[in-house]
Amino acid sequence: MCKPLIIILFFLYLHLVKCDKLCQKRLTSDGSICVCNSSYCDTVPHLVKDMKPGKYQLYSTSKESIGFTSTLGNFLNKDEHQTDIDNVLTIKNLVTLNQTIIGFGGAFTDSAGINILKLSKRVQEQLLQSYFGDEGVQYSVCRIPMGGTDFSIRGYTYCDQCNESLDGFTLQEEDIKFKIPLIQKATKIRGRNNIKYFASAWTAPTWMKTSGTLTGKGTIKEKYLDLWAQYYLKFVEAYRDHDINIWGITTQNEPVNGVVGSKIPANGFTSGQMIKWIRDALGPAVRNSSFKDLKIMLHDEQRILLPVLNLFILSDSKVLEYADGIAVHWYTDFIAPAATLLLSTSDKKNLFRLASEACAGYREEEQPVVLGSWERAEEYLNSIMDDLRYGLSGWVDWNIALDEEGGPNYVNNNVDSPIIINSTADEFYKQPMFYALGHFSKFLISNSIRIDVEVFGKDLDSLGFLRPDGKVALIIRNRSENRKKIQLNALEFVGSFTVDAHSINTVIFVPK
Repeated sequence: MCKPLIIILFFLYLHLVKCDKLCQKRLTSDGSICVCNSSYCDTVPHLVKDMKPGKYQLYSTSKESIGFTSTLGNFLNKDEHQTDIDNVLTIKNLVTLNQTIIGFGGAFTDSAGINILKLSKRVQEQLLQSYFGDEGVQYSVCRIPMGGTDFSIRGYTYCDQCNESLDGFTLQEEDIKFKIPLIQKATKIRGRNNIKYFASAWTAPTWMKTSGTLTGKGTIKEKYLDLWAQYYLKFVEAYRDHDINIWGITTQNEPVNGVVGSKIPANGFTSGQMIKWIRDALGPAVRNSSFKDLKIMLHDEQRILLPVLNLFILSDSKVLEYADGIAVHWYTDFIAPAATLLLSTSDKKNLFRLASEACAGYREEEQPVVLGSWERAEEYLNSIMDDLRYGLSGWVDWNIALDEEGGPNYVNNNVDSPIIINSTADEFYKQPMFYALGHFSKFLISNSIRIDVEVFGKDLDSLGFLRPDGKVALIIRNRSENRKKIQLNALEFVGSFTVDAHSINTVIFVPK
């Protein structure tokens, strides 16, 4: 056989046969990134099929080695001696806690779509596969802004030209061009039943608001609350017409912005106004519509304000009747301890709690985008581990992709993202944040249920979950500057392995 034909057949084989691809690493002044282009993009190593009890698979990502690596191991007999152990993790039983995973993901903002569509078709596909594909991190919950946000190139709603009615309600170019096509592709890649979309509104049309503006201080005029509820339903219907099913809605993105005044588009709601909005307008409109099964999530605001939600809004029995969950943002977490605030939320109805927005680089003193920052990955890990430890059901990032400046953002509120796009070079960069979140989105699949894990030793965090496929997923984070040798007492199994300094790791195994 001639050499050119052999080469052609070899590359055809590589194309047809799935193989794990390691990070194509590029050093930056602040760390390292993984580079994806038209010819190459790293993948998540495949989970062993038909894994037998007595074996485990360890996935690792660290400051020194970003990307996913995978090793296979065998558990030992209980009587085999373990030496030089730094930490011990123990799973005594598979009794599940009252915490079920909904999922993890990010947001399809206008800015994300604008950036992704600047890439060639092949690189766009690489990016979407990285987030949603079987060889990617498999996002399962994604947020869709209902109209314009600061991560748009202009302020807009779906009824700017309407006159005290919704007769002129129409999706905008941003939906048709930048969001809907990518959402449809993500749904096709991930599978319709494997991804949930929820929608959040930033602002109502100016004629509905007391301020007459999209930004600044202003709330919905009380006479328009019912109309504003119908606006939500029109959005859900319009997206359904594009074959996108909306699973849930939040009651308002960061309503405090519209109370204190902000450059970000916002509707302000005091607690009393929010009660009226949900109890008298949104709740009845949704439950009496063809979209009655929509999940209604309250709050969509900072963790530090959860006591206000608990004391006032959740004290109204009718509001509680309409509510399904609570959405929480992370921007004040550094002054709002998880233990005191997340545990203070009412459990009168066992509402699920979902972290609905987060991003790094949002503080004024920070550089918006820092390529290769492991410190920002650690910010993600701090938040996700804390939130899961105190009962949240998932964690949703902000923009799924931004440019190298952290935009576009029409009010100059640029931030960082797990994927940064360099459209000039037709490539994108997976940040350490991508892999930090990816350990959770990939391995804590929907309907996984938390189990108890005992941790002995310093600088190690761990959370365990029983997946619906019967496997156990054990998330292990090493915060220290040193490698750690770990003994894992997993029911009837004993194992030993080492995790790198500053790393996030996932152990998958099948219990007997």
